[in-house]
Amino acid sequence: MSKGHFGSAGASIEYGAAGCLFPVDDLDATVRQYRDAQLALNDVDGEDVIVVAPTNLATSYFLTQHALTAIPVDSLPTAVHTEVGDVLEAPLDTFDLIQIGKWNSTSTNHSLAEFTDA
Repeated sequence: MSKGHFGSAGASIEYGAAGCLFPVDDLDATVRQYRDAQLALNDVDGEDVIVVAPTNLATSYFLTQHALTAIPVDSLPTAVHTEVGDVLEAPLDTFDLIQIGKWNSTSTNHSLAEFTDA
């Protein structure tokens, strides 16, 4: 999950502590996914983003398979805002977005012939 703000994020919250954000479809907040999420994340600096970080191999797999999602902090319901804010060291209101999932990236296609000694 190297693409996106994972290297420059202002804070991270472990997957286990972010249970109140899942499933995102049931969250009563503004939820941007796929290209809309990528555009929203492009518009903010990394230090203004909280990323949901994996805690083990299973959660890493889940998060890399999850659609890229950006949730504006100011759209979170009060209960979720409080729960997420309680696990962060900095005040939640100092951040703009919460990022879930892997950023889409393009890569070149390779032929299997490139990997043989023939």
